[in-house]
Amino acid sequence: MFSCFFLTLGSTTDKKWDFSSIESKFSLRTPGKPDEDTCLIVPGQETSVSQCSFNHTSKTFVVIHGWTVIGMYESWVPKLVKALYQREPHSNVIVVDWLSRSSLHYPDSAAYTKEVGEDVAKFVDWLEEQFSYSLNKVHLLGYSLGAHVAGIAGSLTTNKINRITGLDPAGPNFEYAEASVRLSPDDAVFVDVLHTFTRGSPDRSIGIQKPVGHVDIYPNGGIFQPGCNVAQALLLIAEGGLQDADQLLKCSHERSIHLFIDSLLYEEKPIMAYRCNSKEAFDKGLCLSCRKNRCNNLGYKANRVRSKRGTKMYLKTRSQMPYKVYHYQVKIHFFAKVNTTKKDQQFRLSFYGTKDESENIAISLPEISTNKTHSFLIYTEVDIGDLLIVKIQWEKGSFLDWADWWGTPEFGIQKVRVKAGETQKKLVFCSRDGFSYLKKGGGAVEFVRCLGKNSVDHDS
Repeated sequence: MFSCFFLTLGSTTDKKWDFSSIESKFSLRTPGKPDEDTCLIVPGQETSVSQCSFNHTSKTFVVIHGWTVIGMYESWVPKLVKALYQREPHSNVIVVDWLSRSSLHYPDSAAYTKEVGEDVAKFVDWLEEQFSYSLNKVHLLGYSLGAHVAGIAGSLTTNKINRITGLDPAGPNFEYAEASVRLSPDDAVFVDVLHTFTRGSPDRSIGIQKPVGHVDIYPNGGIFQPGCNVAQALLLIAEGGLQDADQLLKCSHERSIHLFIDSLLYEEKPIMAYRCNSKEAFDKGLCLSCRKNRCNNLGYKANRVRSKRGTKMYLKTRSQMPYKVYHYQVKIHFFAKVNTTKKDQQFRLSFYGTKDESENIAISLPEISTNKTHSFLIYTEVDIGDLLIVKIQWEKGSFLDWADWWGTPEFGIQKVRVKAGETQKKLVFCSRDGFSYLKKGGGAVEFVRCLGKNSVDHDS
């Protein structure tokens, strides 16, 4: 450890720095060896900064890992380092090593986030005051417990850090904690958070459930991520080898990191998230507006929205990188001569556009009723371009669906309204015959772009 030394800042009085309590290590990784701690910057030792070729004119990313069972860096660390350098080749990517404290019994490691946060704050303050390095260039990225380390660090620095990104901040011990001991919006000029594994009751959820940033994004509702069930994880291991075996245990929690990596690598495919009050409202397609900052980019190019209360945002993703999908709200008004209500009905929609097509998208509606408009969300994994044709098929029920034994249920549909989240276009599709009848277990019904003034939906 390092003894005290004195630092003179111009005409100011001498300031006493004490680095003796710092146990964390600060490794400046390199693009060529993103998985190796080849050069350590030691707080208080100015020569270590020049020896590690720290770039004083570029931005600095500080990566902070979370709790680890094995006491070693997890496989995502070099992947994130490499992606950061790929996007920002001249930047400094520093990995904080607090492995000795993060591999203890979880409650003990959680308690150590305070000390590690203090370490990071001293390190950042030293860079600023010793080298006049602006905190406007500093971006902390913390995963799980590391997100709270970043928050504590941000609350303790003399001046505000530019940005903190929380990657599925840990839930246990923090869901009901005071803002001063966890990540919060006050910890940086801009705090954005990805919540990817908030399953279970609040006190048992792996990831924190409540909003803790200026922008809080909940991919796939934040509960569970596609591709993270056992069968799909085993398939990934079969395809990618044993290096992906750890995904089996923490797939959804770690997805937050890979979504951020996606935002670094696929600049031309920004993932969109949409402000919404609840997952249920989002799943009805009710929240695909981009007016008044209601939509935002996920990850690196997130737009800075600083509201007094946290902004919850939602989106869907694919199961593998690139994760981007294209969101659509579909509204259908069902007509029938006899009042009818059907529960838990299965449909398939097909979209045909100028660039591509997406067929047989499965949709389950909890209830459909006569003379009522139903709204729901669907998404496509491909960019179909401008939508030209919509087809709808009502799937046959199970053998046990007794209500359908005495006749085939049928609804009339005149128009299908579609709003595209990514382009914000609102379109109306008409039946070729003016009116089409959708029969359960029958063939697909086709709708084409309406002509003239009826082609744009002014009601959405």
